Amino acid sequence: MATAEDLDRATDSQWDWVAEHTRTYLASGGTEGHERDGTYTLVLATTGRRTGTPRRTALIYGTLGDDFVVVASKGGADEDPAWLRNLVAEPSVGVQVGTRRFTARARVASAAERPALWEQMVGIFPLYAEYAQKAAREIPVVVLTPLAGSR
Repeated sequence: MATAEDLDRATDSQWDWVAEHTRTYLASGGTEGHERDGTYTLVLATTGRRTGTPRRTALIYGTLGDDFVVVASKGGADEDPAWLRNLVAEPSVGVQVGTRRFTARARVASAAERPALWEQMVGIFPLYAEYAQKAAREIPVVVLTPLAGSR
């Protein structure tokens, strides 16, 4: 079960540029790496479904009220990213958005809510539309709901 406290001890993404971005983001307390060219990112910590080890990655996000929305695109790959498989197995996640850290409950958006969320996220990051065209799967959209009382 990942929590906000796992953000500092989690294993970084296997992608060097994502790992570097994540380390810079966290080392700065969220003051560097949160915004770049009008796009905002958060850091997500999940629990490895096989190892139980906390893992972290940086992701572009949007909002839905008090919730945060991310896309499991993996650049349009045919398989889901490991972080998605991890949070489906264990939906408790740690999140840092800018300087704010909290524990959240993650869920894949329902079929009814996905179209509007997908359009919102494509508006934020238009490459998602290209990723969807090349992927042999419907790219999942994930909603992160901060838990009451988490910081």
